[in-house]
Amino acid sequence: MKFNIDYTVENYLLHTKWSDLPEYVQKRAIVCGIDLLMALIVGSKGSQFRSGLRLAEGYCAPNGEITPLGSRAKLNILGATIAMGHASNSFDIDDGYNMIKGHPGTSFIGGTLAAALEKDVSYLEFLTTLVVTYDVTMRWGLAMQEHYNFLHSTGTYGAYGTAAGIGRLYRLSPKQLNNALSIADFHAPLTPVMRSVEYPSMNKDGVPYGALVGVMAILDTLAGSTGVGNILELPEYAHYTANLGKEYEIMNLYFKPFTCCRWAHQPIQAIIDLKKSYGFTWEEVQKLTVETFDSAAKLSKKIPETTDEAQYNIAWPVASALVYSDVGYNQVCDSALKDEKVLQAMKLLHFEVDPEMEKQFPAKRLAWVKITMKDGKEYTSKVYAAPGEHTDNVDLNWMQKKFYRITRPMLTEAAQEKVLDLLTSNPGRPVRKIIALINELLEV
Repeated sequence: MKFNIDYTVENYLLHTKWSDLPEYVQKRAIVCGIDLLMALIVGSKGSQFRSGLRLAEGYCAPNGEITPLGSRAKLNILGATIAMGHASNSFDIDDGYNMIKGHPGTSFIGGTLAAALEKDVSYLEFLTTLVVTYDVTMRWGLAMQEHYNFLHSTGTYGAYGTAAGIGRLYRLSPKQLNNALSIADFHAPLTPVMRSVEYPSMNKDGVPYGALVGVMAILDTLAGSTGVGNILELPEYAHYTANLGKEYEIMNLYFKPFTCCRWAHQPIQAIIDLKKSYGFTWEEVQKLTVETFDSAAKLSKKIPETTDEAQYNIAWPVASALVYSDVGYNQVCDSALKDEKVLQAMKLLHFEVDPEMEKQFPAKRLAWVKITMKDGKEYTSKVYAAPGEHTDNVDLNWMQKKFYRITRPMLTEAAQEKVLDLLTSNPGRPVRKIIALINELLEV
């Protein structure tokens, strides 16, 4: 193993400016900023965030000046990263990338936002940091997956991404950042995501621990620890970095309209559309069959006892869509889990593996549904990809509609409008001011 340490990645991370980015990338950065802060807003209302905040306040509050989104606590960089790392993926509403089977943005947003708050940078600088951090995180994820030939998920590449984002905002030298990325690469956690698919829990995609390793890589570098090399510096993966600044991975993201595993989104949308077209209610349904790919069919179908079991589940969200024509916070929060309508609707569901759907996974994640009514009628959907794919050209309008729908349980319409204004106008405004105003609107 021989590393080619030429600081290609580090120079790209440290020296890219907003003005260097094409307009379409700048627009996508604003979309991603809204989506990631939305995930933190919703996550701040969950039990995983409360656990992370207790941990952070207990061990990471001394000399802290960072107030994370969703709390009035004063934390240091380690604590703020822990707290927001626990929130960002807790309702599974964040972006993803099919080819690394996970969630790039949520993997680094906790640490990156913590550093942006600590350094009091502008929102424009924060958005620029998002672009370059997506770029290197997703490339490292591709190389890592090829290198180990095993499905390591979000928390794994989140270690590298968190170190990258914080390293830029800390204005490390190329040599320091290279060292931090090496430490993050070496210590990145194993996140066997399929175990969490079959046995849902807060382990999920491993986001909090990837973020923890990433911020520790920065702090350990500043304390004098050394590392040498990372996967992106191996010659066989040079093609992943050769086009930095020319092709932007942020354009390859998908975005999630529903608060559950992406693999359940196709039947959810199919059901919503069939109900809208034919005007039936869930009580009129005799049987609902979902034809999908094998990994989706393996998602849990148990009656959930926790919000994590509700999200990493295919039966609960599909049944929720059948009953309510939506899957948002109100369908997966703790208080929703005793909903008798959804529990009854789950009994109508059947899941089958369609060989054609399986053949196209993971590049495409496809499914279709067949609904048999009590009066004998049958409704069959078209084949669905999950909404919000990178080919769907998700724009600001799409994301604003999502924001209104997803944050409705915790923000008034007037508050939603204020937050969206904060995130779409005056990009020179300090990140600290934006988060302070969001916290005020959330009444934390």
